[in-house]
Amino acid sequence: MVVNARLKRAAKSLGFAFAVFVMVSPAILVMLWMLSLSLKNEVDNMAFPPVFVPSPPTLQNFFDVFERNRFDTYFINSVIVSGLATLIAIMVGVPAGYGIAKAQAHKLAVLTLIARITPALSYLIPLYILFQWIGLTGTVWPIVITHLVITLPIFIYVMIGFFENLPPDLEEAALIDGCSLWQAFWHVALPLARPGIVVGAILSIIFSWNNFVFGAVLGGRQTRTLPVAVFNMLTFEQVAWGPLAAAALLVTAPVLILTLFIQKEIVGGLTAGGVKGG
Repeated sequence: MVVNARLKRAAKSLGFAFAVFVMVSPAILVMLWMLSLSLKNEVDNMAFPPVFVPSPPTLQNFFDVFERNRFDTYFINSVIVSGLATLIAIMVGVPAGYGIAKAQAHKLAVLTLIARITPALSYLIPLYILFQWIGLTGTVWPIVITHLVITLPIFIYVMIGFFENLPPDLEEAALIDGCSLWQAFWHVALPLARPGIVVGAILSIIFSWNNFVFGAVLGGRQTRTLPVAVFNMLTFEQVAWGPLAAAALLVTAPVLILTLFIQKEIVGGLTAGGVKGG
């Protein structure tokens, strides 16, 4: 019986490991292939059959990214846009999530989810006309405001799940002791919801950082965001695969490094109730 139990556990572990490998292997293969393209010259990138291992590797593609584009400017713009969009989402999303959760306004929660899954192009045309009318087109503010379409619904929905899972007895005890509703929120609910704030902020930064369409359409030459740098590597004459892969890696690297460093906080926040179960 003991042997059979051990065999079952080993089979489950192997099955789980195989399932994880099947799920993550396409992403790992894409990242490795991008790394290979970024370290090869154009002759090796166009070779057939494909050459996977560069010989010798070169960093010229990364230098070309900075020489042909305002990559440093785009990087600063992405930091400003993602940071401001996330900060505003925190300031608005935390009290909004608390109010929706405590009022049990499930219709508003569903509306928030619908706002998140609605394609960004649905907002782009009317917002572009509005910003053009008030003269903000070409500045960084239209991108920040439009990125709230991405960050705010995510943050509100995450916070709704956290506040709904907080024990109500603590807030009721604070109200009985003489605290106002705002004091109960600030001193009791908000500290307990810090894991949810971390998860919401991380997701907001990731989705805002990776957004392309708003920065490409609403940004000017000096205010476009980092994903636009990848698009700028495409030319009418040919596709420069080396610089294109190098630019894509540089855009992906900050978010990837951030996720690796704070993955424990993400997992802890999600398991603590950051995303509600069905």
